[in-house]
Amino acid sequence: MKDVSHETDEKLLIEEAKRDPGRFAELYELNFERVYAFIGRRVLQRAEVQDLTAEVFRRALEGLSRFEWRGIPFSAWLFRIATNAISNHRQHAARETTGSDLEVEESSGAAVSGSVENRSALYRLVRDLPPDQRRVIQMRFADEKGIREIAEAMGRTEGAVKQLQFRAIQNLRERMGERHG
Repeated sequence: MKDVSHETDEKLLIEEAKRDPGRFAELYELNFERVYAFIGRRVLQRAEVQDLTAEVFRRALEGLSRFEWRGIPFSAWLFRIATNAISNHRQHAARETTGSDLEVEESSGAAVSGSVENRSALYRLVRDLPPDQRRVIQMRFADEKGIREIAEAMGRTEGAVKQLQFRAIQNLRERMGERHG
C-alpha cells in the first residue's frame, strides 16, 4: 500500500521547488544518500561517485521545471538521471582510453588552452566563495572527505554540510554562467 501522505508531501515539495529553486535543497537532502548509494554500487572510484552525484543534482535542478508528477517517487527520476550520467561517464572514459580525446586536443591547441582557462577560472571562483562554502568544497573535492568527516571537522550537522555544498555548487554554477554570459 502506498504512503499517500508521503506522496502528497513530495508532490507539494516538488511544486514549491519549481516556484522557488531554493526549496530544491530539501529534495536534495531527502534524496542525497539514496542517489549517492545508487551511483556507488555502479562506480568504483569515490571521487567519481561524488562528481556524478553532484552532476545528477545539478541536472535535476536545471530540469526541474520539466518534471511532471505521475505518482512515481521523485527518486525514480533522479535514478534515471544517474543512470544516464553513469553511461555518459563510461562513454567518456572509454574515449579517453582509446586516445581519441587526446588526438582532438592535439589537433586543436584552443581546446587545451580553453580547458586550462576554465580550470583556472573555477579555482578563482572557489577562492571567492564564502569561507564555509569554500572549506566544504575544498574538503569534499580536493581532500576527498565524506560528508560525515567534514561535519565533524567543522562542528556542523551532516545536513548543514550538505546544504553548504549545495549552495556552493549553485553559487559556482551561477558565477560560471556569468563568466560565459
